[in-house]
Amino acid sequence: MNIFVAEFVGTSLLLAMGSGVVANVVLNKTKGNNSGWIVITTAWALGVFIGVVVAGPYSGAHLNPAVSVGLAISGDFEWAMVPKYVLAQVLGAMFGSGVAWLVYKDHFDVTEDPGLKFAPFGTVPAIRNTPSNLISEIVGTSVLIIVILYSTDPMIEDGTGTPIGLGSLGALPVAFLVWVIGLALGGTTGYAINPARDLGPRLMHQLLPIKGKGSSNWDYSWVPILGPILGAALAAGVYLLLGAGGIV
Repeated sequence: MNIFVAEFVGTSLLLAMGSGVVANVVLNKTKGNNSGWIVITTAWALGVFIGVVVAGPYSGAHLNPAVSVGLAISGDFEWAMVPKYVLAQVLGAMFGSGVAWLVYKDHFDVTEDPGLKFAPFGTVPAIRNTPSNLISEIVGTSVLIIVILYSTDPMIEDGTGTPIGLGSLGALPVAFLVWVIGLALGGTTGYAINPARDLGPRLMHQLLPIKGKGSSNWDYSWVPILGPILGAALAAGVYLLLGAGGIV
């Protein structure tokens, strides 16, 4: 499978599950209405699992620009590959969230609250405090990237000797990693920890003909983009400072 296609498909699966579970929990008259945070964090984690299972053997299953950037900063991924991965991830996130909207369209139609209609697409902080919100995304993403960096030896290679992905980390451990981040650190902002996961669906919310939708909250959108990138850079910096694979 072409690595662009692998990242697109893997991220699409992740967002179909992630946007889908939020729709199931928050929209009116669903079977899972009001089932809560545990349901949301569990499905997001398992969405990561299936995305990694599908894309891992072909692209390394970054599924997240912060992962691609973090690996590039640490020297474990070619910078020239980053734009290709990020484009595939954003497009995949758009497609996956669009699929979730299609599945739940009837429930979007019977839900009156524009905020609930937006929830399956993008993150919104529980308390709007931009510095704190940014810190939350930086910290959550830092945990994600530092664990990935210390768990990726040997790296999967693309056939030319270029390291490209999660290697020994595997699908199930990274799912548990995303799960614990959501449970422990996700209650403040909804833990985007992934710029594509937020930007792609937010674009879809803007573009789709969603009945009675409100704002796509673009004034906040930079936080779940910049925060994860800064978190990835911080984690990669710590990793390099501590000896890039062995604490010194």
